[in-house]
Amino acid sequence: MWQIFYLVEAGVLLHEMRRAGLTHVHVHLANVGADVARAAVDLGRGTDPARAWSWSLGMHGPTEFEDVAGHDLPAKIASAAAVACISDFCRSQVMRHSAQDVWPRLGLVRMGVDVEQYPGLAAQRRRRTPSPLRVLFVGRLVPEKGPGVLVEALEEVVARGVDVEARVVGGGPLAEQLRTRLARGPLADRVVLLGPVGQDDMPALHAWADVFCLPSFAEGVPVVLMEAMASELPVITTRIAGIPELVEEGVSGRLLNPGRADLLADALTGMTNAEQRAELGRAGRRRVVEEFQPESNARRLLELLRHVGVLG
Repeated sequence: MWQIFYLVEAGVLLHEMRRAGLTHVHVHLANVGADVARAAVDLGRGTDPARAWSWSLGMHGPTEFEDVAGHDLPAKIASAAAVACISDFCRSQVMRHSAQDVWPRLGLVRMGVDVEQYPGLAAQRRRRTPSPLRVLFVGRLVPEKGPGVLVEALEEVVARGVDVEARVVGGGPLAEQLRTRLARGPLADRVVLLGPVGQDDMPALHAWADVFCLPSFAEGVPVVLMEAMASELPVITTRIAGIPELVEEGVSGRLLNPGRADLLADALTGMTNAEQRAELGRAGRRRVVEEFQPESNARRLLELLRHVGVLG
């Protein structure tokens, strides 16, 4: 039944493309939207073969790579005129599921953030009282984001005598479990679960924090890390997937092995120096400015589409 709905959506999409004079559509993710776009292009080729119908795809991961068959990923990659991958790591995973003659159609197009929305605040943070250390986590409260690892690490940091506070932004199935653990342990008065927070409220949370922490087990390249780095927050995260293409160990943040609460506790304990945090934060913003802005990556996408012959 769902396939019938998707076919109807494909027909509507094709109608709108014809009305707008378009023969190409770009899809942001390899999900149902990609199914609809591929079907619309197939319908266009079948009913109006004189026109050069095509579609392209943006790839993130890790979801698509964990369920390759469910996403019909190899067929989508083969069908798309171009695949825009958000990291070299992502591109390598697409290469795993495609023939070598497809590889020239795979391009690097980063995700990005508007740095004007996230002003650098390193100097402002340096002027405030040095204690407690303020830690910010933003992400879904699901196992792969590692919130349980963060809580375990914060408990160890407190046991070491470090004055620390944390705010956890996001909702999900682990929320109640985390709330129960926090209420019974040494973090009861130190960690606040804020739940989902609107995007307009994030700059104020970045201003509050001293350190941004995302101990994920599975990621693409998290936009929340880019936003934190744009605001000159030092980040502590994991050495997985495309994250090392954003965060450079010891330069713009700390990269840790995933699942290691002990290493995370060490890294947080090592973030008590305000000058060191400011230096890491400034380097992080520079990295985002040079590589992860919407304008430069929109140009990369246009270059990729020209390369494959979709644009003149």
